[in-house]
Amino acid sequence: MTTPTNPAIARLVDRQMRNWELARAQRLSRPEPARSEVEEFVCLSRMVGIGDEVATGIAERLGWPVFDKQLLDAMAGDDRRRRRIYASMDERDLGWWREALAPLVWRQTTRNDYFHRLCETLLSLARQGSAVFVGRGADRILPADLGLRVRLIAPLELRARWYAEAAGGSLVAARREIARIEGERGRFLRAHFDVDALDPLRHDLTLNLGRLDPRQAIEIVLAARPLAARSRSRQRVGAEPGCSPATG
Repeated sequence: MTTPTNPAIARLVDRQMRNWELARAQRLSRPEPARSEVEEFVCLSRMVGIGDEVATGIAERLGWPVFDKQLLDAMAGDDRRRRRIYASMDERDLGWWREALAPLVWRQTTRNDYFHRLCETLLSLARQGSAVFVGRGADRILPADLGLRVRLIAPLELRARWYAEAAGGSLVAARREIARIEGERGRFLRAHFDVDALDPLRHDLTLNLGRLDPRQAIEIVLAARPLAARSRSRQRVGAEPGCSPATG
């Protein structure tokens, strides 16, 4: 079933899908001796009130699309767009996709069609093309030993001011709305992943935008990507049978 989508959101989805297809085409044009489970990705989790500057800046620098809550929700509710993604998957992709999807869906105590479609969409996008994913528990859906997971934080007073400026409302209304949205996010993560929204161990890197401006945060994330990849590579080698930690 396809859920009606705001025309402005639909245009944003189409634009990011074009960027995703371009990134996918570039990957397919390069020889790949070994295929990873998914393509490179960055997951961004941000406190309510923090804007899009860091996510869009990272995506622009890397030439990747960015998929946030609005776009992922729209795609999860649009059968046509999901079929467009699935159509580009081969049998090996589909086999991995079913295997990765099963534990996410089976652990749900009651069937949730939206969550099922969200997981399908995220896994399909990440399997075939690099992207920046913002929110929606992407850090829990995508493979834990791949990608970079970043948390953006800032003091409440700053976030309330930013939210009020963006929404055109008062600081009091902004604080109330921030509390409401944070409550919704917490319930979503607890219900589907049994995790605390504020757990710092979900992330590789936490950046305080009360101390850093968006440009500095973007540079830090870009510098951290290869470092995180090398660290995980060493961890995988160390975990192989017959390997033991170095001593000295």
